[in-house]
Amino acid sequence: MIDRDAVRDNANYLRNVRPVDPEEISEYIEGVPHPGIVRETLREEAFDLRLRELDDGTFVPVADAPVEPPGWGPEAFPDAYAFAVEDLLVGEFGANWHRGDSGDRLREAIRRLKTDYFFENDVAYDRIAALGYAIYHLPDYYAAIGYVLDELVENRLLDRTLRVLDVGAGTGGPALGLHDYLPDDAVVDYHAVEPSAAADVLESLLDVTGRNFRPTIHRETAESFLGIDGDGSADSSDTSDTSDADFDLVVFGNVLSELDDPAAVVEAALGALATDGSVVALAPADLNTATGLREVERAVTGPGTGVDVYAPTLRLWADAVPTDRGWSFDVAPDLAVPPFQRRLDEAATRAGDDEPGEFINVDVQFAYSILRIDGTRRVDVRAHDGRCARMADSEDHVTDRINLMGVKLSHDLSGGDNAVYKVGDGSQRLEHYAVCTRETGLNRSLREADYGAVVFIENGLVLWNDDEGAYNVVVDAETVVDLVAP
Repeated sequence: MIDRDAVRDNANYLRNVRPVDPEEISEYIEGVPHPGIVRETLREEAFDLRLRELDDGTFVPVADAPVEPPGWGPEAFPDAYAFAVEDLLVGEFGANWHRGDSGDRLREAIRRLKTDYFFENDVAYDRIAALGYAIYHLPDYYAAIGYVLDELVENRLLDRTLRVLDVGAGTGGPALGLHDYLPDDAVVDYHAVEPSAAADVLESLLDVTGRNFRPTIHRETAESFLGIDGDGSADSSDTSDTSDADFDLVVFGNVLSELDDPAAVVEAALGALATDGSVVALAPADLNTATGLREVERAVTGPGTGVDVYAPTLRLWADAVPTDRGWSFDVAPDLAVPPFQRRLDEAATRAGDDEPGEFINVDVQFAYSILRIDGTRRVDVRAHDGRCARMADSEDHVTDRINLMGVKLSHDLSGGDNAVYKVGDGSQRLEHYAVCTRETGLNRSLREADYGAVVFIENGLVLWNDDEGAYNVVVDAETVVDLVAP
């Protein structure tokens, strides 16, 4: 048994002098342990010591500066990961994995997954389903996580040493995206919770990551790992100790819709956060999963909970909680078609009017929520009575021109006519849409604002949209729109 305290003491001394060399440290330890044992000990202690391993096997300090914006905007799923996926498929089925019986089984697995998600059925992942999920969903979730992390990095809230919990890690899309998003000098203590056969695929793909991305896979349910029983309360008999874990980032990537009590699991994850940590939840953009994510967000936040929405659905009125449907999602540029998706799709037998593309998924469209327990929000903006009206009171203002402050919660939904954008201020009881019937130099900020930006609409005309059961805020030549926070 090596003297870990001695290894740590020597590493802390040498870090300020020169790179920490396991061979040198071994000479200072009683019994002169093999340098390989010292190196492995340093790897295990690297996160707490804020040391990163170099290619030559020595260790140097991690910079204190937070992660800088990397200019995330992937155009394709990286070749290294694409090759790893194909290696898995070839190893399982042979070089013609996309043809014959194996191709049919994979395509059927993808069809079944899509159907189950659409109808909110229970989803089961055997080996074939896990491989099908990897083929269809790895690329888009790889891309999506980086766009969400941008929200934290813009406020310097992501450290270069990160302890990460990935709940329902699946086959690893968010994990791989996180790995590539972070700079080369980051050190990540990554914990994946995945009870299904997807864990085997995840394990293989994590082999491609760098030496300072140190993964541990927990093959158990989220409820078991987080120590909650069936009714969501703490289970004192549980042996998984997460109370002292202080995770800097907890990720839920397309898993909330598969949990029996997602709000209870998220609450437990919030309890495992470091004080300045974040919970990041991702979901597909479709109606069921996107609104389901928003329901969970609303269940665990609000006055008295100690949990705040950091982004994107900011509560601009401190005492309000929205009750609208909450369907909101972001859209990023499409990816190039990965070769494994193209092969599987081209080998499909088409019937009747079936069009190619059923097994290609390169759209990067996602709903997300970032939650924090330290009161930090992406922008520190609040609405005030006397300056603007609450969207909760829109019924009293139909056919009136009023001032509103809101978050832009969609891209243009119009399909080419008058531009339509979903907006919300955190008080809305029903959907609100800003409808631009005439763009001017004084209101073009509505179009130019990014998803999640806060805008102030001055002299907007409130109308009731009976077809949608929603309120339209008409932005015309008499309306001024200012960008309050990008």
